Amino acid sequence: MADNAKTKPAMSRHWLYRAIILAVLDFVLMALSFAAALLIRFDLKFSQIEQQYVVKYLIAVPVCAVVIITIFGIFKMYHSIWRFASFSEFERIVKSWACFTLLVLVFELINTFATHVRIFPISVWIIAIIFGFVTTTSLRFGFRFINFMNKDKSVTKDCSNIMIIGAGACGKDVIHEIVMSRHVNAKVCCAIDDNPVKIGREIDGVPIVGNRNDIPRIAEEYNIDEIIFAIPDARGVDRKDILDICSSTNCKVRIIPGMYQIIDGSVTVNTIRNVQIEDLLGRDPVKANVDSIRAYIKDKTVMVTGGGGSIGSELCRQIAMAKPKLLIIFDIYENNAFWIERELKEKYGDKLNVIALIGSVRNTNRVDWIMDKYRPEIIFHAAAHKHVPLMEVSPNEAIKNNVFGTYNVAQAAVKYGVKRFVLISTDKAVNPTNIMGASKRICEMVIQMMDRKAQEMFDNDEIRVRTTFSAVRFGNVIGSNGSVLKIFEKQIANGGPVTVTDKNIIRYFMTIPEAVVLVMESGAYARGGEIFVLNMGSPVKIDDVARRMIKLSGFVPDVDIKVVYTGLRPGEKLYEECLMDEEGLRETEENKDISIAQPIPMDDEEFLRQLKELDAAAKSESEDIKQIVSGIVKTYRPYDEK
Repeated sequence: MADNAKTKPAMSRHWLYRAIILAVLDFVLMALSFAAALLIRFDLKFSQIEQQYVVKYLIAVPVCAVVIITIFGIFKMYHSIWRFASFSEFERIVKSWACFTLLVLVFELINTFATHVRIFPISVWIIAIIFGFVTTTSLRFGFRFINFMNKDKSVTKDCSNIMIIGAGACGKDVIHEIVMSRHVNAKVCCAIDDNPVKIGREIDGVPIVGNRNDIPRIAEEYNIDEIIFAIPDARGVDRKDILDICSSTNCKVRIIPGMYQIIDGSVTVNTIRNVQIEDLLGRDPVKANVDSIRAYIKDKTVMVTGGGGSIGSELCRQIAMAKPKLLIIFDIYENNAFWIERELKEKYGDKLNVIALIGSVRNTNRVDWIMDKYRPEIIFHAAAHKHVPLMEVSPNEAIKNNVFGTYNVAQAAVKYGVKRFVLISTDKAVNPTNIMGASKRICEMVIQMMDRKAQEMFDNDEIRVRTTFSAVRFGNVIGSNGSVLKIFEKQIANGGPVTVTDKNIIRYFMTIPEAVVLVMESGAYARGGEIFVLNMGSPVKIDDVARRMIKLSGFVPDVDIKVVYTGLRPGEKLYEECLMDEEGLRETEENKDISIAQPIPMDDEEFLRQLKELDAAAKSESEDIKQIVSGIVKTYRPYDEK
């Protein structure tokens, strides 16, 4: 703290010294401008200048200099860092001199009306103002020119040649940042834009040389090392198309984040990131009805099980934005719960009532105690074991945690008057070939059974609050823990190889924020027993993604970094479905990205009997657990039996 206290006054004094020097130079330039104006007016002969104008010069120049310096101060002309001068600074110079000219005009008119004598001839005023504007502008932009010359000299022969895609406001800011920075050992060689009006023009001396189709040719012509995609508001299809073209150049490709991340409209080199899979999906981000989400969460006590996980923590972030009465983060893993609670407390402070509670959904007593004490009104159930290969070798744990953890929380929800219960499911629950997917399908069946049970109990006055149960089913989430794309990034960073299980494997992808807002919105639409299916767009071939990621990192697949096929893992499918054959699908009226799968008829009494058998088998560590599960989930084909 002491060091900071010492630094700030020092920095203030440094700025003050520079401002004083600049003001003195402005004073001198004003004096020289008026002197030059008088000389030009009298044919560059000092002897012909009338004595009255010499006297007026000695009086008027200091006054005019003080006036223009004051106006410069008002327009903060002494606050700018002039080696970074741009159009905004030029605009302020123009406004300053316009104000000065207006003041001179008004004062001259008043003086002429009162004394019938002008201070200076009109030509002297015009020439002095023009000279003053040119010299003060040149002084300031001279700093930028000197910095630019020094920048050019500091760039070594080994600097990177950069191509900018997008000659809009964002592209201009990136070019300006790189051109003016002394710390970036790079040279912007050219820019690309699809607008034909811009081609052939320049930004900061950087030529705009073509459109997206010219990228491969221009990259070779200018010997480009790195491409920066600077169109943050590009549509998903356009973004994917341009990035696909870039991937054919063997240049490293980086990207400017979306506009929602560039809050003040400015861009720095630090905001540029590597290309991520969401940039390659070829679709626009899924939109949600924010009003409907916040309406049913605001001022409610909301509980998120598995609140420290990838989906759970993002749920907590989105819920916090909706201003709940209380947010309960419930997780067995204390580190995750600690960090998300800390993050939210630091962000919202006293504006958010949040508590992290440690415990397992498998512990009935712990779940009941929390429900009884805090009485949550909404539960998002995200707690689950999700890693397919791990669950294949520990199937009983998948059943204990996923199935009976869900059953425990669902029963407590009915008992303690929870109004809404939303289960986070997965497309792996559809025609599952692995125990994790099968366990999540049983969870969906539990939810639908519990919804019918809650309705029956409410109708019979056994409970005062009717719990509405629903489930949300979606595919792979980009950025979640253990995501294949995170694995690819790490493998590329380590120099490879990049491992793909099968050349033909395809998956649906969605970003964590997209998935979470749609999960929350689905909760608002639930009327009881629905399985909501999120629109995941078109499936993506994993092999293509891996190769694109390698290319966009500046490497050549199978040359610089090898792609190795390891074979499908136990329980893994070549493709995932979102619906079973028996399920119909209808869109919700509120959001076309959320559809509802029609429930499959089932015998609740028989299902309860099967659950008891399954519970006993899981607790006894039965080796027949997969066969028992296949008796419940008729579409489950255990990998071992394929």
